[in-house]
Amino acid sequence: MSFHKEEIQNHLQTKFFEFAVTQLVRQHRETFEPLWTVDSWVKFLIWISLNCGLPGEKDSLEQFAESMGSVLTIRMRQIFFERTFEELSVKFLADPAETAVLAIPTHQNILPSNGIILNALKESRLVEHIESNIDSWKFQDGIIAIPWQASNLQR
Repeated sequence: MSFHKEEIQNHLQTKFFEFAVTQLVRQHRETFEPLWTVDSWVKFLIWISLNCGLPGEKDSLEQFAESMGSVLTIRMRQIFFERTFEELSVKFLADPAETAVLAIPTHQNILPSNGIILNALKESRLVEHIESNIDSWKFQDGIIAIPWQASNLQR
């Protein structure tokens, strides 16, 4: 097989794997309550490991997490805690391990109004976990950092 053909195959396999992982995470992330918590992420990982045929014992779960590798785990976690609302032109990066939820416009140089962001926060059920007082939000370079409620911080 020529180098070029092998390169194309590797590229397609990578694209397929990224598509499959993204769809898996997006289709199931809403089923693990409470949303937007470390607990939901852990439940998701346990569910995946059980579906891969591992027993639910602590050792096998740790082995599963280790075998996933940091690159794949980080990518899956990003997908798990990200939501995009194209119709409202906003995307949220809401990992509870971070100090704030980031609201990022999906269209360059068009920052949605605070009302639209609040609507998206309600739709995503994030509003239950963040400081909804707009005075506590930090606006910088077109991105809004919205602090988690103090009771939600899980470090």
